[in-house]
Amino acid sequence: MIRDRCPSLPTRRDDPFDPPTALTEPRDAPPLRRLRYPDGHLGWLVTGHALARTVLADARFSARSEFKRAPVARPGVEPFYGAPALAGWLVDMDPPAHTRIRRQLAGTFTARRMKALRPRVEHLVDAHLTSMADARPPVDLVSALALPVPSLVICELLGVPERTRPAFQQDSATLFSLTASAVDASAAMARLDGLLRELTEDKRRRPDDGLLSALAQNGTLSTEEIAGAGVLLLTAGHETTASSLSLGTFALLRHPDQLDRLRKDPALVDLAVEELLRYLTIFHFGVPRTPLEDVTLEGRLLRAGESVTVHLPAANRDPQRFPDPHVLDLGRPTAGHLSFGFGPHQCLGQNLARLEMRVAFPALLNRFPTLALAVPPGEVPLSADMGFYGVHRLPVTW
Repeated sequence: MIRDRCPSLPTRRDDPFDPPTALTEPRDAPPLRRLRYPDGHLGWLVTGHALARTVLADARFSARSEFKRAPVARPGVEPFYGAPALAGWLVDMDPPAHTRIRRQLAGTFTARRMKALRPRVEHLVDAHLTSMADARPPVDLVSALALPVPSLVICELLGVPERTRPAFQQDSATLFSLTASAVDASAAMARLDGLLRELTEDKRRRPDDGLLSALAQNGTLSTEEIAGAGVLLLTAGHETTASSLSLGTFALLRHPDQLDRLRKDPALVDLAVEELLRYLTIFHFGVPRTPLEDVTLEGRLLRAGESVTVHLPAANRDPQRFPDPHVLDLGRPTAGHLSFGFGPHQCLGQNLARLEMRVAFPALLNRFPTLALAVPPGEVPLSADMGFYGVHRLPVTW
């Protein structure tokens, strides 16, 4: 690889917690490089923090699915990329369509609403930790805590019956898999969309206090839009936090000095969560954007229609923004990290993710003061084959 070009997006990691070194070294590598996409298209790769913010906030760069290309081979997105966005699928839209739908959802995820939700999250975390303690170690932390808690919380927020959880988790995993076929991904989306449409119609007849019901009663969005937005929130709303909790625990267990630091100083938890989000950055293949017109950045001309991948893990390891970026430092001020994106598409559920992490990490460490990996670190199965990076399983003991 020459310094201003990536023949393809590197995915091999030398360390489970670091982005591929080709994206972060040498330190003076340009923040904008050419990138060859799997379909042969020659586009661009953004790895610098400041430039990433610029692109994500610039209305000239579109998020519309008609223009998107995956930077890695991913058959499951073929039915959705290169075509208009599914109804309600606001991550694949630009304003004003994006703004109209997001405005209807945003009130559910405010800091004030999350504060009111905290006792419920604490109860769920405590119940799952109790079940963990009653089991005989080793225990898989993913299935025991990291996956069920976010799943239950987002189900309750939306008003989705808990009995549907196994089915939607399986279909969600298919959607985010890099190896799922286009046929399997389409079928998974159809099942999820059917479930959410049925629930939305039911909420029109029998309202409750969930988001789906509120949207159905409001009448601003169509059933198709509510269902699509519901699928997006339901799938991304638990997969992302589950990955952050499990991979974050793995990172803490591999950095015992930082784990002890958090255990001894619970007041550190807010900073610790932000640093784990920055350090791990589970959106490991970046965010796709496409210029709608010719744009000059860093002295280089990006032509209209040339795909751009904003690589969030590399941007969050930019030494120009974060000194010693490859060091996990739970006391580090990390304001401005890009783990939730930036600009109009910044993650809608970021306050919920923060709440779940702020509750779960201290509770886990307090309940199990001798928590340790139950297998050698190299035997922890990493989910590099998914759209969200993490671990498939995390066997722990105490």
